[in-house]
Amino acid sequence: MKRLAKGRLLFMFALLTLFLAGCGEPFISTLQPAGQVAQTQYDLMLLSTAIMVGVIIVVTVIFLIVLFKFRRKDDKIPKQVEGSHKLEIIWTVIPILLLLVLAVPTVSATFKLADVSPMEKKNEEGKTDVTVINVKANLYWWEFEYPNQEIVTSQELVVPTDEKVYFNLLSTDVKHSFWIPAVGGKLDTNTENVNKFWLEFNNEKADEVGNLFYGKCAELCGPSHALMDFKVKALPKDEFDAWADAMTAIEEPVQAETTTAQEGQEIFNESCIGCHAVTPTGAGAMGPNLTSFGDRTHIVGYLDHTEENLKNWLKDPESIKPGNKMTGKYGDLSDDEIDALTEYLMGLKVVEE
Repeated sequence: MKRLAKGRLLFMFALLTLFLAGCGEPFISTLQPAGQVAQTQYDLMLLSTAIMVGVIIVVTVIFLIVLFKFRRKDDKIPKQVEGSHKLEIIWTVIPILLLLVLAVPTVSATFKLADVSPMEKKNEEGKTDVTVINVKANLYWWEFEYPNQEIVTSQELVVPTDEKVYFNLLSTDVKHSFWIPAVGGKLDTNTENVNKFWLEFNNEKADEVGNLFYGKCAELCGPSHALMDFKVKALPKDEFDAWADAMTAIEEPVQAETTTAQEGQEIFNESCIGCHAVTPTGAGAMGPNLTSFGDRTHIVGYLDHTEENLKNWLKDPESIKPGNKMTGKYGDLSDDEIDALTEYLMGLKVVEE
């Protein structure tokens, strides 16, 4: 009875595992591809899984046939047969054919996905005819530079849909890994060499998730590795161009309007400007660019974009993201100063509502 109970429990856990394997949000699930690269990788995964399952089924059937058909029925010793050229040829040729079935599309896809030649071609203006984004991974945040538009953002990547977007990947400190699960596989960011690849964001899939995908660091990099997230705004080409034009048009820091926000701007200029830029053409010396901070959907990559979360971050960054570079960079701020700084930062908007 105990064995039966354990067997039932094991069966239930197996069913639960199978059920949970199908769960996942479309903005972060690799099983719900939202682009050409992700679809190619998904198809290869299905092909390899089908081959493996097919092999398992065939082997299981042969095993059961042998188990029941040739089980010992008496004390007689059956005829001893050693070797069969026909069988040996069959079980040698079949694996080779299966490997070819898997290898041909895999190799083809590998070369196709590795082709980044369009991002190397410059036009008369010294720019590329395709969208190129330079990604810099830092402990524990992301910086995105658009060389064609000459703008820099951080934490939220903005991309056009239905076209190839090319990436240069680099790390400023330790090894990280750039990964947008729903759109394509991960690629490492190193300190000594630049990795290059491209992704394509499907407009219909983007529309289904409110034009927002989630990105992550996929390489263990420190105590806040699991919190090193970023968001991806996938916009139609015309909306992406409008966003880029709005960013390019900002030449001076956005001026605070209210008295409290003006106080916050003064505090920012005294305590924060050394690490954070508030114009899209500059990268902060040590911290993220905050030009469009008010337009973001999340704070520090994973918290909801609310004043309360921002105040908690300003009060004690270490408790929210251990090991971050902002901890200990400035003196203690009073509650009034944090309120003023929060109002100023929330007012840093580029997109008109």
